[in-house]
Amino acid sequence: MITQSIFKANDIRGVFGGPHAEWDAEGAAAIGAAYVQVFGLVGREFVMSRDMRVSGPEVAAAFAEGARSQGASVVNAGLASTDELWYASGSLGLPGVQFTASHNPPEYNGIKFCLPGAAPIDPASLTVVRDVAVSGSLTPAAEPGTTREIDILQGYADYLRSLVNLAGLRPLKVVVDAGNGMAGLTTDAVLGPLGLTIVGLYLDLDGRFPHHMPNPLIPENLVDAQAAVREHGADVGLVFDGDADRCFIIDERGEVVPPSVVTAMIAEQELAREPGGTIVINKITSRAVGERVASLGGRLVVSRVGHTSMKAHMAAEGAIFGGEHSAHYYFREFWGADTGMLAGLHVLALLGRAAVPMSQLTERFGGYAASGEINSTVADVTAVLDAVKAGFAGRGIVDDDDGVTVSGADWWVNVRASNTEPLVRLNVEAREKTTMAALRDEALAIIRGGTR
Repeated sequence: MITQSIFKANDIRGVFGGPHAEWDAEGAAAIGAAYVQVFGLVGREFVMSRDMRVSGPEVAAAFAEGARSQGASVVNAGLASTDELWYASGSLGLPGVQFTASHNPPEYNGIKFCLPGAAPIDPASLTVVRDVAVSGSLTPAAEPGTTREIDILQGYADYLRSLVNLAGLRPLKVVVDAGNGMAGLTTDAVLGPLGLTIVGLYLDLDGRFPHHMPNPLIPENLVDAQAAVREHGADVGLVFDGDADRCFIIDERGEVVPPSVVTAMIAEQELAREPGGTIVINKITSRAVGERVASLGGRLVVSRVGHTSMKAHMAAEGAIFGGEHSAHYYFREFWGADTGMLAGLHVLALLGRAAVPMSQLTERFGGYAASGEINSTVADVTAVLDAVKAGFAGRGIVDDDDGVTVSGADWWVNVRASNTEPLVRLNVEAREKTTMAALRDEALAIIRGGTR
């Protein structure tokens, strides 16, 4: 079975199996078969891997069976983080498929796709895959494809370290919270040779997520890492999401470093390496990043939210680096794809060469108060967006490119529909905290007033 609801803007994601299933093994096989036909892979190879979710083996096996039935051959990398899959696609020059539902609850699973070289797919192609899969009209190929197994972990780890100057770093104590996700597999391989003192939290792979959900955008999921940093006197904390393509940073006080600040830090480092380079941010990244990039002579490009759009802009603009508010970080030398572990390495390198603690290293990159992302379940997304525009009419410049953004001289408000969940997301930023709070409360009153 397949329900159309699992096909999102950038990937596939939904409840797999069980009484509330949105798709099952039969559906996964149909999607695998459709994928081969839509992307022209008959007689060709693609590389695939999966995260630690309980349903992962079943999903991956069914998809592979469907793909082989249409004459495609599978290069199976087994358990891997999403950025490992990007590495495999980039280094092998093959299309890639990752089975993951990222930060979603345990009953979910999903699929992320890329073209050879970890390039993004056209989101419209997912609609075609959906239609072909649902139709059930494909017949088996005369000659089915084959499967071969590969191990990519060591190559991935070596490659990441080759992209960062890690020489001469002072000793660091680092808390790593994998949330029982895929960073539990990659942490030792990547960070182990660096001589760090690692305080590991929830490094065992467990798709039931017994300690906390693997979504570092939710403050409660950062609490354990914050406490561990304080308890152990650590220099920094790294918190990963379920498929480890995102990384949040905790400073030595146990305070969260906003992802926009991390973006500005890495952008500064990359622009020092390549003056005048292009940096990509999304619609709701802090203005502080653009101001920093401009002060350094860099060029700023603004993308819609989401990895497909960000990766497309990275490629089209030849950008050296990109960052999103959600702690996705993109690197040209990583095929323009997002990798939480490489971002973590950059932060460790910056901190390891600094004579000051993390909190002092980051303080010069701020200057704005942010609401953080606030989610609301609404009955009619279009009505909510229209209400926000009406509520803020005449008070700033209105932009409809990615949800609704209203921008004033020293503030902005953005309301947009989630790409992956039935939610509306609110982000607010202002120079003054009181202004931010007032705008946040006003927007929430509009969003939640009679629309829930």
